[in-house]
Amino acid sequence: MTDSRFAQSTYVIRRKVLKLVGGAFHVFDASGTVIMYSQMKAFKLREDIRLFTAEDMQTELLRIQARQIIDFSAAYDVVDSQTGEKIGALKRKGLKSIVRDHWIIMDAVDGEVGGVLEDSAGLAILRRLIGGLGSVVAPQKYHFDVGGRSVGTGSQSRNPFVYKVRIDLEPGAGGALDPRLAIATGLLLAAIEGKQG
Repeated sequence: MTDSRFAQSTYVIRRKVLKLVGGAFHVFDASGTVIMYSQMKAFKLREDIRLFTAEDMQTELLRIQARQIIDFSAAYDVVDSQTGEKIGALKRKGLKSIVRDHWIIMDAVDGEVGGVLEDSAGLAILRRLIGGLGSVVAPQKYHFDVGGRSVGTGSQSRNPFVYKVRIDLEPGAGGALDPRLAIATGLLLAAIEGKQG
């Protein structure tokens, strides 16, 4: 993996405003430069998120695809589009995620290596009860861990109109967590969890 886009310690993923159908996301580096773009097609029965180098969508970098159509414990394979290699997978922790978002991070052969967990059950319930204002009152925060150690955080912006999540990886976390999996997690949070408010 030599692409500098995947060598950052901070990524900001922003859902495009006023997109009526589907979803469009810009990925920024720490300086605010757009380094990647994603567009989801509307009305697909199975989530299929493609990440490109730019809005012209000429060069595809990553593919995030749900294994099944409808599943509370949905698993998403993350594939390097340039090589066709499966990087890993992300799996939602089914019923546990109804109250408090919890994702499992898996390696290329589906072995569990870590997880992503929403900050607190109390705040998670509050956010779900107040809907769209949840991001203003108590923006979502996530903790990434691999092998029992913290490797990064995710935090939603305090804005009811624009969904934005910032992923901060710990220095040296690249050895424990592939940044492509961190970006894929951020995209899934923006695309799926972001609908919860």
